[in-house]
Amino acid sequence: MPTLLVNGLNLDVLAEDDMPLLWVLRDMLNLTGTKYGCGIAACGACTVLIDGQPVRSCSYPLSAVGEGKIVTIEGLSPDASHAVQRAWAELDVPQCGYCQSGQILAAVALLNETPEPTDADIDAAMTNICRCGTYPAIRAAIHRAAELAKG
Repeated sequence: MPTLLVNGLNLDVLAEDDMPLLWVLRDMLNLTGTKYGCGIAACGACTVLIDGQPVRSCSYPLSAVGEGKIVTIEGLSPDASHAVQRAWAELDVPQCGYCQSGQILAAVALLNETPEPTDADIDAAMTNICRCGTYPAIRAAIHRAAELAKG
């Protein structure tokens, strides 16, 4: 029985090695903030962080996680105080909101690697799809989160 480190907790899961991480998180661990979008790792709605890197969990098999530290939207901060979450709320980024947990986690990974990203950095890193077209708001929120993170 694999043990996963999810949001700081060691959790045992009884699942097949080839089960996508998305289904382990949603169906077995009841972490439903991670969304199913396309099932082929194209849209990014299912993005989580593993060891700080964005991973599209719909096509990422459980066996590939190993001892990686998984962070879902539920584990980013207990009170939505993370700079990216604060910026998202301040700028009222979501419209329908479906893709936003994946967008937020992709933005967190970007800012961890590039604390003061340019528009080009953001455009290159943020490959998640938003059907509502909130890309300008997402870009503005990433810049705002960078400011908030500096203090």
